[in-house]
Amino acid sequence: MGSLSIWHWVIVLVVVVLIFGTKKLRNVGQDLGGAVKGFKDGMKSEEAQPPAKPGDTGRVIDVETDKK
Repeated sequence: MGSLSIWHWVIVLVVVVLIFGTKKLRNVGQDLGGAVKGFKDGMKSEEAQPPAKPGDTGRVIDVETDKK
């Protein structure tokens, strides 16, 4: 199985368009683009926060023990 030529990809693209239609493919593209944009925005907001001190997680763990 060698690499696929450009004609193989063109045939696959035509079959996909015939099966799903251009409107559904456009919606999928918009959804994927929105997800990527949201991911990038989330990464930027994460970088904008000041770094925490090493060893300081900002969480409090409350533990009760039963001593007998």
